[in-house]
Amino acid sequence: MAKCDVCDKGKHFGSKVSHSNRKTNRAWKPNIRKVKVVDKGTSKTINICAKCLRSNKVTRAV
Repeated sequence: MAKCDVCDKGKHFGSKVSHSNRKTNRAWKPNIRKVKVVDKGTSKTINICAKCLRSNKVTRAV
């Protein structure tokens, strides 16, 4: 499941375009990490994207 539990970032769809301008379908997936975080005093594991992790939207469990 490529979806961030914090910001709901998920798959995006578009077209791969070759040099001869042929178009085929493709998908872009976010950089999802499985991380232990502290939520309301308890630690739990969530799926979070690298952008949310870098911007300190959650506090990591030690």
